Amino acid sequence: MSLAVTLASTSKSRRAILAAAGVVAESAAPNVDEEAFRNSMRANQLPVREQAMQLAELKAMRISAKRPGLVIGGDQMLALGDQAFDKPADLEAAKNHLRQLSGKSHTLETAIVICEDGAPVWRHLARPKLTIRPLTEEFIDSYVSACGEALLSTVGAYQLEGPGAQLFTRIEGDYFSILGLPLLPLLDYLRIRKVLPT
Repeated sequence: MSLAVTLASTSKSRRAILAAAGVVAESAAPNVDEEAFRNSMRANQLPVREQAMQLAELKAMRISAKRPGLVIGGDQMLALGDQAFDKPADLEAAKNHLRQLSGKSHTLETAIVICEDGAPVWRHLARPKLTIRPLTEEFIDSYVSACGEALLSTVGAYQLEGPGAQLFTRIEGDYFSILGLPLLPLLDYLRIRKVLPT
């Protein structure tokens, strides 16, 4: 019998990526106070990539303690140098993110952890690097107005799969990792565990 797979997330994007790839997975909300956990890690000056990895692990472990099978936890943080960006709280914050990222390169620290029986069994960190062209205030205003509250669901206030593609001059890294789930290494692991055919 194949192992059950659970996604420790209610992220529509991650669920859609898995489903499109043919991975049957239930979703479960990990009910983690992400803001408090992030604040604690930042108070301890953990590197942004380590923050993403620890939060992904916490989500997976929370669900894995209650469910059998493999539990996938993921987290993504935007790093501009040593500064971490979270999802913008409102449209004004989204504009502010874009102003700060304008004309610069940043990294998306995209962590994924799989837990089984309440313990981590596999980890992966993808680090796509994206360069945003210099943006005018006029463009930022029109872009945020056109995209609206959809921008609040993404770190960096952009959606690469939509008009957000207009923001960039260079992208290094795979598309799925930028969307928040390093799919190809995950599929490799699921094949090793006989969840998917080889």
